[in-house]
Amino acid sequence: MTEQRRLPSIDQLLSSDALAPLIDQHGRAAVKDAVTTLQNSWRESGEIPPFARDATAYGALIAPTFTTGYPRVLNMTGTLLHTNLGRALIGREIAAAAINAASHPIALEYDIDAGARGERDASVTERLCRLTGAEAATIVNNNAAAVLLVLNTLAEGKEVPVSRGELVEIGGSFRIPDIIARAGAKIREVGATNRTHPRDVEAAIGAETGMLLKVHPSNYHIEGFTRQVSLSELADIGKRHAQCVVEDLGSGALIDVSRYGLPHEPTPAESLAAGADVVTFSGDKLLGGVQAGFIVGRADYIAKIRANALRRALRPDKITLVIANEVLKAYEHPEQLESKIPLLAMLAKPISAIERAAVQLAAHLQPHLPEFSVSSKSCNCQVGSGSLPSATVPSAAVAISHKQDRALRDLQAAMRELSVPVIGRLHDGELLLDLRSCDDWPLAQSVLAELAT
Repeated sequence: MTEQRRLPSIDQLLSSDALAPLIDQHGRAAVKDAVTTLQNSWRESGEIPPFARDATAYGALIAPTFTTGYPRVLNMTGTLLHTNLGRALIGREIAAAAINAASHPIALEYDIDAGARGERDASVTERLCRLTGAEAATIVNNNAAAVLLVLNTLAEGKEVPVSRGELVEIGGSFRIPDIIARAGAKIREVGATNRTHPRDVEAAIGAETGMLLKVHPSNYHIEGFTRQVSLSELADIGKRHAQCVVEDLGSGALIDVSRYGLPHEPTPAESLAAGADVVTFSGDKLLGGVQAGFIVGRADYIAKIRANALRRALRPDKITLVIANEVLKAYEHPEQLESKIPLLAMLAKPISAIERAAVQLAAHLQPHLPEFSVSSKSCNCQVGSGSLPSATVPSAAVAISHKQDRALRDLQAAMRELSVPVIGRLHDGELLLDLRSCDDWPLAQSVLAELAT
């Protein structure tokens, strides 16, 4: 009991200078709960540590129990669209439009000309139709939702033939078969994993068929003895059997990304021209925009999709709509794309400039890490987030090595503790800091200098 009485009061601790920063960041109630929990654990164990009256010790012990929120980091992983780091970056001008929308009333569902209620996605859908050649369009909160909504609208209670080679997992353990089931449809697997023929699809069509689905395998690649039914072949089958043909492009791009040295990815315009009735694609992958799911296609099918009550549950908020609208607006001015879309700017950056930056950063960093070997080296960068999985882009990185792997892991952890966390990657016994995926080279140099302190 004597030992327990030695514990300072909660109010005494909360009024100390040591806990003031935590209170400012997380609130008095949250810090009070954490301190109370810590003291109770000591009382229950019967062991009061010698530092039990030191407010600074309390701060060090409870600080890790609070979530850090969403702090800015420097992505030096070599993955441009890193799912864990927020995928596509939003350009400053576009972000400013989002801040304006968040700070002021906007004509979200209001038709200014008519002075009456309007459609919240009207501007976005108009741009989508112009950019893809679609008759109509709509937008939901991500591409998985787009696929779910299309399936539920057009094939609820019916069968959906899909090639076994297209039954992909799209990330986070979400799989096409699961989405089909959640949409209330029944999957009808056709063909084999590596080979599916048009005759396999035709044989699967019957009175219970709701639609034909093609899934573009944007997050994996199969080579060798393969055969898949092309979209034009599937479209011909759909016409003969009066079936709606839907293609999920996943990380669909609005331009030909081969200009950046990447393999060609089908665009929504190409899919519609090839005969797809409805096409779904993501807004935050190769498009380089915000998380959203776009649905474009024939007016009659899109009208049914828009009328589905589920669409309201999947609709995006005003910030998403404003960003999507601004990103699509940028695509209407191709000559300005790389100044508006950070992903495209990263892809377009000359390798010579990246190599020079890596040499400079390595020279800057070596004096701060005398126990390590620091140099620059050529490497390859990937797009990421399930986009073009087998494609890479030339890049350069700062390569940090040490005789002990543990030292590299400790350094990697120390970089996460910097004022702006630096996220690199361990590869073949080196800690690599890739420059192409980093959006702010001067900031990286400044922050990494903190390692000396």
